[in-house]
Amino acid sequence: MRVIYSLEELQPPPAACVLTIGNFDGVHLAHRLLLDRVVELARGRGAVAAAITFEPHPIKFISPARAPKLLTPFERKVKLIATSGLDLLVVLPFNEELAHLSPLEFVRRIVRPLHTAVVHVGMNFHFGYRQAGDVHILEELGRQAGFEVEVRPLLEVRGQTVSSSRVRELLREGRVRVAQRLLGRPFSVYGPIVAGLGVGHKHTVPTLNLAPVEEQLPKTGVYVTRARVGRIFYDAVTNVGHKPTFGDNHSLVVETFLLNFAGGEIREPDMEIEFLFRLRDEIKFPNPALLKAQIQKDAARASRFFGLLRTFREPQARAHIPQTVA
Repeated sequence: MRVIYSLEELQPPPAACVLTIGNFDGVHLAHRLLLDRVVELARGRGAVAAAITFEPHPIKFISPARAPKLLTPFERKVKLIATSGLDLLVVLPFNEELAHLSPLEFVRRIVRPLHTAVVHVGMNFHFGYRQAGDVHILEELGRQAGFEVEVRPLLEVRGQTVSSSRVRELLREGRVRVAQRLLGRPFSVYGPIVAGLGVGHKHTVPTLNLAPVEEQLPKTGVYVTRARVGRIFYDAVTNVGHKPTFGDNHSLVVETFLLNFAGGEIREPDMEIEFLFRLRDEIKFPNPALLKAQIQKDAARASRFFGLLRTFREPQARAHIPQTVA
């Protein structure tokens, strides 16, 4: 997949393209269907399969105080989009000029220069200054400009509408299993491994700590997780919280205890954590010994979880997370 950051980079423009447009935060199942359909239509027409996205997120530019925490940082989003088979990703800087384009100007200056044959978007798609354009306006502009518009209905999974905002809500509630259904994969965070305060090694169990995460995190608490360090995946238990047993002034931390770690030194600089199941709230214990005992119970429950999980054959295992862990 080719990634460009302005339309001027695309010289000469494609003879024809099939296009979708959006923020694609999370690259969830509804986004996947959009991208898959664009690729399908493009292959059938001998056209370029293309998508337009924006950096930063438009709300972050227009109203930073209201901007949502992202589900996927930009680099991760691009990698996920690339797995769709798309030919071209156009990343437009969302700035004052772009924010003030009317729907008509957006089509004239952004959509038509790509020699767009079809635009495929979701039914809640809006574009142009103050989101004045919707799918009905896009269809009318398409008739005038000579491109087709295909509108995809909202996607529901087990009664949940699939959207980035709904995934964020579920994560804030700690409902990581439901969020996984909407994403089509476990929710994960990724970042550098940093040194902690050393209290785990001294008082409880050794953990790996992520650098402060700016993107969306699940609700504070303890989770069954899968940690990827380099190319190795470990069964794990992860705490998202403030370490209240060791004082009340800790900033939010993401610390992970590897269950099947054979020992030795971790040399990899980064780690990815997939959140699979919420075990409990974060608790302030009277002393570190009681916290250590609880962590051991958490680890035992997590081990039973992974034991159940492995009774399912891949690739079903990720899709059929057990309902409860005793």
